[in-house]
Amino acid sequence: MTSWVCLDSSVVLKLVLPEGDSQQVKALWQFIIVAGQRPVAPLLFPFEVTSTLRKRAYRGDISDAYSLSALRQILSLEIKFTTFNNINEQAWRIATRFNRPAAYDAHYLALAEHLGCEFWTADKRLYNAAHEKLPWVRWLGSFSD
Repeated sequence: MTSWVCLDSSVVLKLVLPEGDSQQVKALWQFIIVAGQRPVAPLLFPFEVTSTLRKRAYRGDISDAYSLSALRQILSLEIKFTTFNNINEQAWRIATRFNRPAAYDAHYLALAEHLGCEFWTADKRLYNAAHEKLPWVRWLGSFSD
């Protein structure tokens, strides 16, 4: 039986973008791999990553070449992109339950709930909105190896 761990794009992007907590993400990634867990994300993950990297290049935060290289690096990681029947309806319910303005993040929560696995995010607002009622929601800032 596969032991899944759901990672949102805010976490995985830090593997390739130089940010203050990038080392923490690298430690989390190593911990996941050593523990034999398999990273998973909803089908929207590649679209979110592509959009974020393009936006960062457009704003001049990173070069186009670096952005494209980062995209290739992320898409080459062993992350399984998957879905299940009614994920969109479940994401809608979760977004409504936690009063979220958009349902993108709720797709990650729906998938983690469906698979019965932990969900890791670097989005403190999402974590704060959901972790008390969903104890399997984890915030990157709390990770220590």
